[in-house]
Amino acid sequence: SPSSRRAWPGWVCPARRRRPTSGPDPGDPVTHVVVGDDGLARCPWGATTPDYIAYHDTEWGRPVHGDVAIFERLTLEAFQSGLAWITILRKREGFRAAFAGFDPVTVAAYGEADRARLLADAGIVRNRAKIEGAIASAKSYLDIMEKGPGFSTLLWDFVDGRPKVNRFKTTASVPASTPVSVKVSKELSSRGFKFVGPTIVYAFMQATGMVNDHLVTCFC
Repeated sequence: SPSSRRAWPGWVCPARRRRPTSGPDPGDPVTHVVVGDDGLARCPWGATTPDYIAYHDTEWGRPVHGDVAIFERLTLEAFQSGLAWITILRKREGFRAAFAGFDPVTVAAYGEADRARLLADAGIVRNRAKIEGAIASAKSYLDIMEKGPGFSTLLWDFVDGRPKVNRFKTTASVPASTPVSVKVSKELSSRGFKFVGPTIVYAFMQATGMVNDHLVTCFC
């Protein structure tokens, strides 16, 4: 959420007692890369569980383009608010099934029956505000697609169309948000998107490769 310092998947605010069940611990002294049994050095959170290893190695920090793909990632980040990322990662296929593959046209048209169905679906995070937010964001997405410049283009333009590669040595150096994520947050909020605070947006930017925050000694 906007008030939590979630610079890494699963990183949540310790003051609010939302400790992740897996992934990085805010009080964990391990802030450098961790060498796994396969001999590869990874960001510490990315070496904790098989799910995180796969996500870290093949998805996180890799550029994602395509309007619907970007919409899916932003929606999942919004649902993550207040939870550990591993929860969303393990429910991702459930989300895809429940939200029609994150097709914005379909989601934007969801009515009361669909809302009731989603609230009863154990395969997703059953939070009414986040479900309503996803529907509202889908409507805002359609408005951007109709009026231009396109969702992916709109967001990638904030980083001039290419990934910003940071060279942090430890997780302690990775920010929770940046001036750019604040700008993106304000833009999305002004267009009607929900759950898009600067911290959520920065996590989204990391996940989609708009910024690359793999530690400098990480094999990725």
